[in-house]
Parts: sequence; C-alpha cells; structure tokens
Amino acid sequence: MTPKLDYDLVVVGSGAAGLATAITARKRGLDVVVLEKEPVFGGTTALSGGVLWIPLGPHGRKQNPADTLEAVRTYMQQETGKFYDAAAVEAFLANGPKMVEFFERETAAQFIPTLYPDYHPDAPGGVDLGRSILAAPYDIRGLGKDMARLKPPLKTITFIGMMFNSSNADLKHFFQATKSFTSFVYVAKRLVTHLKELAQYGRGINVTSGNALAARLAQSALDLGIPILTSTPVREVTLFSGRATGVLADGADGPCRITARQGVVLACGGFPQDIQRITKAYPHLQRGGEHLSPTPLGNTGDGVAMAEKLGANVDIRFEDSAAWMPVSRVPYRDGTFGVFPHLLDRYKPGIIGVLRNGQRFTNESNSYHDVGAALVRACAGQKETAMWLICDKATIAKYGLGYAKPAPMPLGGHLRSGYLVKGNTLAELAANAGIDPAGLEQTVRHYNTGAVRGEDPAFHRGSTSFNRYLADPEHRPNPCVAPVQTGPFYALKVVMGDLGTFDGIQTSVVGEVLKRDGTAIPGLYAVGNDRASMMGGNYPGAGITHGPNMTFGFITGNHIADRAGAAA
Repeated sequence: MTPKLDYDLVVVGSGAAGLATAITARKRGLDVVVLEKEPVFGGTTALSGGVLWIPLGPHGRKQNPADTLEAVRTYMQQETGKFYDAAAVEAFLANGPKMVEFFERETAAQFIPTLYPDYHPDAPGGVDLGRSILAAPYDIRGLGKDMARLKPPLKTITFIGMMFNSSNADLKHFFQATKSFTSFVYVAKRLVTHLKELAQYGRGINVTSGNALAARLAQSALDLGIPILTSTPVREVTLFSGRATGVLADGADGPCRITARQGVVLACGGFPQDIQRITKAYPHLQRGGEHLSPTPLGNTGDGVAMAEKLGANVDIRFEDSAAWMPVSRVPYRDGTFGVFPHLLDRYKPGIIGVLRNGQRFTNESNSYHDVGAALVRACAGQKETAMWLICDKATIAKYGLGYAKPAPMPLGGHLRSGYLVKGNTLAELAANAGIDPAGLEQTVRHYNTGAVRGEDPAFHRGSTSFNRYLADPEHRPNPCVAPVQTGPFYALKVVMGDLGTFDGIQTSVVGEVLKRDGTAIPGLYAVGNDRASMMGGNYPGAGITHGPNMTFGFITGNHIADRAGAAA
C-alpha cells in the first residue's frame, strides 16, 4: 500500500513534546503524522524520570492548597534571572493545569502526585510540596503490536531490565530489602513479576517513569489514528513562498516528500549528541574535557540545524546551556560501555565528592544540575572536568555507589573493570585513583569532624527539604551526612553529562520559529528541547523539562488548530 504523503500537520520527533502537540492538534480535528528517525519511539522521554513540573495543577492544589500564582512568579523570577520571560511564564502558568486536565480527561496519559520539593525550596517563592507530578505506571501491552517499538529504558538504571519508579517511596524498599521484612516482600514480588514478564515477553511490561509517559502518550496518539512512522528521518523542511509546507524524509520505500497544509513542528530533542554544537556551547568541552550524555544517540540536533538553515535564530545564550547531569562510564564485558546518571547516590550519608586535589567543592546533595554547574566552575582553567565520589566499606554495602549495587551484590567485577577503585587507607585510595593523597586525607578529616554529629559546616548538606528528600530518612540526625571512616575505601570517577539541551531555537510563546529580526517563519514551529527553554539555563524543580514541554506542545497544537479553523 502506498503510504499517505499529505497531512494537515507534520510533527518531527516522538518524545513527550512532539506527541503532546500531535495529540492536541488531532483532538482539534487536524490530520497529523509523527515522523521519528529512530526505529523506536519515545525519544529522550522514554529514558527520563517521567516527572512534570506543573505549578498549581489539579494534583498540586490538593497537596498544597496554600500555593499561589504570586509565589510561582516570584520563584520563576528568582530562578531565571535576566532571562525571565513574563509572557512565556504567564502562558505556562495558565495552560499547565489545563494541559494536565485535558490529557487525563481525553487520553491514556495519567499522572500521580509526588513528594518532590522544588530544587531550591528555601528561595523566595519556593515550596516543599505540590508542583511536581509523575506519569502513572503503565502496562505496555496496551500498545499491542507496537509494544516492540517503544524505546526501552536506560540500561544502566535498570536491574536485569526492571525499572524503578522515580518516587522515593518506591526506591526506599530496594535500599531496605535486606533490613526490612516489608521491603523484602515488596522487592521479592517485584522481582517475581518482572522475571515472569521477561520469560513471556522478553522485556518488562509494567513500566514506570519516563517509559510510562512515552508509552501512554504513544498509545493515545495511535488510538487517535495518528501514524508514528519510525525509521523515517527528516532531511529538510520544504518552503513555498517562504512558508513551511512539508518535509523531505527517508521513508520505508526511499526518499519522499510529505506535505503539511497547516505547518511543520520540530520536536527532535535538542542537540545533546551534536558534537560540533555542544563543543561550542559547553565550557568543559571548550577546554578539552570529557562529556558523556545518556540521551538518545539520535538527538544530533536535526531540528535545530533544519531551522537554522531557514534563517532561524539558534544562538547559544545561556551560561548553562544544558541540564547538567554528573555521570560515570560503565564498562561492559563486550567492550562497549554505558552511561550511568548519578541521580541518587550523591544524596546518601557517607558519600562525598572531591576534585583531583582531594577537596570538596559543593553540597553533594544539591540537584544534579546544581552539582554539575558547580563542577564546571570548580574545574575552570583545567583540561579535565571530573570529580570522584568517595565512601567507605559500610556505606557502599548499604547504598551502593553508581552502577555498583549495595550488598549482597558483589563488587569484584566493578573493581576488575576499573569502574570502582579501592584502597585500604585513604592515602592508598587516592594513589590508586589519581587524587592528591594529602588533600583527600585533610578533606575527610575536616568533614568527619562535623559529620559524626550530622553537621556539614562547609556546605550545609541536609539543610533543605530537597537535600533530605533523596537521602536516607532513617539515618539520624542528618539524613545526608555520615562520616567516611571505616576502610577499605572506594572511589568512583564522575564526569559531566546532560539530560538534554536548554539552548535552542528562538520561538514566540506559541512556538513559531523566529528569525534573527524577530519575525516568524510562517508554518514552522518548535517544541520540546528544540525550543529554547523558558528556564534560561536554570533548573528550578523536578520535571521542568517535561512540564513546560508538554504545556507548550499543548499551546502550539491549539494555536495551529485555531489558525486552521480561522482560515477555513
């Protein structure tokens, strides 16, 4: 059968932003197609935590009825600084709750509240609760024959392919499995269910986090009759009389021209795998450092490049042009490697982060973006941008370290591969890891002086509700602080990575791609990480990518439908 080649709207990219735009436009009556370059759909979303930052949403109002518009505006002004965009913020605040209500009412997308505080809850306008929601777990058998086309979760953050929910309530059972009967039973049930799924389907079918968000949105799109054409890379946006009228793509039967009567939406996931562009944007790469991104390898900046070719403004403006994520390189037995994002270990008591000189440089229990930004700045003037996570025998047995799992899982393989470094004394550890021994011994000695009392006078770990949220609530008096004192000791090298880019295509509030003179390219839109973030290179809370991305996808989809209706 000859594939259809004309639609009202062409969406390029199958992550949350692109699918949100497509679903919204289809619900408004437009004929929509989604084109995806990879053989699987879901984009960066499928690898993510699946959290959305939606202030004053239907779930958040129940959790924190005292939250106000004024508080959110104040927080956004505080967080975005000189990049505060009042028009974008007002559109986001007005439409975020509407977007959640629309998707929960009209589609398979469902959300549950979280206990996440804002990342800076003590800043003006910050809150301890009520602004972050999470995609509800999902049985991917709902995708039917398309189940195999869902991008699997990031390998390094699964256990034999089993996903962990982004909520602290779920994760605590896995850390307590050897110490709590309730947690042991919980984990045992999860393992048994997962092994049955592997035996029957070859993959876990009860997915959580970003995999659940991607699956729910994909099911919603497919149920609406929106084709998601995978293995269909787009090479060029076509213009007629200066207006975007379609795309040139490589389809199943070769190159094809797909027309778009109402416009083209770029949702290609930003440029985290575009080596040339990130080398210009990332300070640690400019000085010769290493960068490992756990984002999809297909996120090579296609949307940004296509828009730039048509005259769009895609200048690098933000001091932090990506959502920084400290990561480690995980060697596999076949000679390949994975990328492990350090989402949890840094918060745990008894784990500290030091530079090559052996000195701490920040509060390790701050958000990944804040720790990453601090690392980039701490290594200014140096070729290498890296830190080492340090802990002792008791701590690694209790919490693990990076990809190394807690006891009773063995550490031998990680030591042999070089992923972990071990030393019977701090001096031996430092020598083996390439850290200054005197610096490390002095740092640990000073840190331990306060840590034995649960104090961190140098960087104040545990001082905010967010610091404590992902720590160990059972550890007293400070869930983030414990001494490093009982050998043998362990070190793990951590370098810079990202969760996606913040800089990108300049757009109007409704997503129109703008030229350098501020005028729009008719018919061309950008959403998601292709569009420059309204956060200005900052990271105020859990879900500040998905929350705005889905909200502005909802806004863009409605805008395009409104224009189509007005022109009819």
